[in-house]
Amino acid sequence: MTRWFAAPLALLLALPLPACARPKAAASPDADPALWVVKDRDTTIYLFGTIHVLRPGLSWFDEAVKTAFDRSQTLVLEMVEPDAQTQQRVVASKAFAPAGTPLTEQLPPNYRPAFQKAMADGGLPPAAYDRMRPWFAAITLSLLPVQKLGYDPANGPEKVLSDAARQAGKPIVGLETFEGQLGIFDAISQPAQVRLLESTLDELPTADTTFRKLVDAWAAGNPDGVASEMNDSLKDSPEVAQALLVNRNRKWAAWIAERMKRPGTVFIAVGAGHLAGTQSVQQQLGAYRLKAVRVRY
Repeated sequence: MTRWFAAPLALLLALPLPACARPKAAASPDADPALWVVKDRDTTIYLFGTIHVLRPGLSWFDEAVKTAFDRSQTLVLEMVEPDAQTQQRVVASKAFAPAGTPLTEQLPPNYRPAFQKAMADGGLPPAAYDRMRPWFAAITLSLLPVQKLGYDPANGPEKVLSDAARQAGKPIVGLETFEGQLGIFDAISQPAQVRLLESTLDELPTADTTFRKLVDAWAAGNPDGVASEMNDSLKDSPEVAQALLVNRNRKWAAWIAERMKRPGTVFIAVGAGHLAGTQSVQQQLGAYRLKAVRVRY
């Protein structure tokens, strides 16, 4: 199960990553990621799927995406990044167990050597990772190879859009909170968390290839490709899929339906996996008799 692309942005912001894991990358070609719009007589809401980490040089904030953003009065993200002190406090309370069985011993014996090696390769000592909750270790592990390829939250759409919104004086609203995002993972059952970590270890050898395919599908505006690389990998863990995708998509669709009752133009940017597949936000909007139309450009 590939998980790192479905991880909430909070996790990407919370992880301290070594500077050596951020090499410069060659400029990438133009990208035309998918964009949708929901509108009525006096309200327009754009839906834009993001990849939380990108290499520098990929050109996507232009054409229809930039036009839609410029027309919007408000930017809505999965969550608004809190200050560093708040991040550290929440991560310490949610992502680490103060006592109990070391994480290495929670894994089946056949997974322990690979886990210890992967964490050591990422520069993390046993004293740090053995106190991690399984879900946080899984996210940490899945991000390390992606970061080594040069993908960074600093180049991600959330950062670019937030900077542009602040410069333009647009308010930024979060659909969730930092603590709430981490709480989604923390509420997953212990067996499902351990299985999540096991599956992450299984997929580490092909992480670079899988993530490249995901970014290529996103850049080509191919939501079916995004769903194939991202959401389909959640099928063998219904509990995780329900927590990460389905429940959140339903809540966000309800938020959109409520926001449609007031006039104005809003630009919503959330992880691309939420706007792809059979349980997408667009599909959930059907319960409110709302239709998201793809913006062609």
